[in-house]
Amino acid sequence: MALSDDIQADLTAAMKARDADRVATLRMVVAAIRNAKVAARSSGEVTDAQTLDLLAKEAKSRTEAAEVYAEAGRTELADKELRELEIIRGYLPTQLDEAELRDIVDAAIADTAAAGPADLGRVMSAVMPQVKGRADGKAVNTMVRQRLG
Repeated sequence: MALSDDIQADLTAAMKARDADRVATLRMVVAAIRNAKVAARSSGEVTDAQTLDLLAKEAKSRTEAAEVYAEAGRTELADKELRELEIIRGYLPTQLDEAELRDIVDAAIADTAAAGPADLGRVMSAVMPQVKGRADGKAVNTMVRQRLG
């Protein structure tokens, strides 16, 4: 069963359970998947990898929105964004912790024989395919810069 089918089934279950937050969030995700299907045109299909990319983008936007709302003192809106984020994270792969990310970055630095900040691009291109969907690109970039610096 495809990830998009799982999300659709969970939406139906949430509707039956009258879980308003979950229904609203999953409807938004289903709409994003439908938009991607329309954009795919000829095949009309969205792969699980594309669905994970959509979910990661939605999670990132929820994180950023929650930060903005919290800075503006709008805690009720920040809390809503964080609740949506938790629902979306339920469909994403487990995120890497700092130690796991550091090990991957160190291995990539060794593999690419990176010597300094000028090699940032080579290291990033080696790390990102390994951590796709499991770590935020901004966090990876920061870690690589620290390790090369």
